Order: sequence, then structure tokens, then C-alpha cells
Amino acid sequence: MMAGIFRALAVLAVMTALAGCIDHANDPVLLAIGVPVNPPAVAHSLCMTDGNAMYREARNQYHLRAQLTGYVDADELEAETTARAAAHRQYVACLSGQGYRTLYAY
Repeated sequence: MMAGIFRALAVLAVMTALAGCIDHANDPVLLAIGVPVNPPAVAHSLCMTDGNAMYREARNQYHLRAQLTGYVDADELEAETTARAAAHRQYVACLSGQGYRTLYAY
């Protein structure tokens, strides 16, 4: 019984130590504007989900438009650029609705 508790504590300690190894270098800093709706971590997670969904939808729409116009060889670079821009706009709009403004430190 005691060995199981010590193992669980050891696993928890290892997980806590490894959690500090996650790279957040390119994550934006969220500046609260007024009274935010959710904490920064929750807002970031929600808005990343929205941004990812918009990315997939923008790529799908690009390929559908290429098919409708008869453009067989869709330009993958343009599709990627369009999808990334749409995802970024969705992310920023979502964060704005949550009460935050993004600050990117490069």
C-alpha cells in the first residue's frame, strides 16, 4: 500500500519536473483588456481550437474553389498561406472576444 503511494508521488514529481520542459517560446503573451472572460490559459486553448478549425476549413475551401474553377494543380504554397492567415485572424478575433490582446515577442 505504501509503495503504491510512493510510486504515485514519484510519478507526479517526474510529471511536474517535465512540465517545465515544454517550449512556450513562440506563444503570444495575452494582455488583459478590461475584464477578461476566462483565464489566459483557458482563452488560449479555446481560441487555438477555433484557429485550428478555421485552418482546416480554409484549406478545404481553397481546394473546392480550385476544383470549381477548373484549376487542377492547386498551388499548395498559396493554400497554406491562405489557411494560416485565416487561422490567425480567427485566433485574434476569438481572443479579442475573450477580453485579451496578443503580444508577440520574437
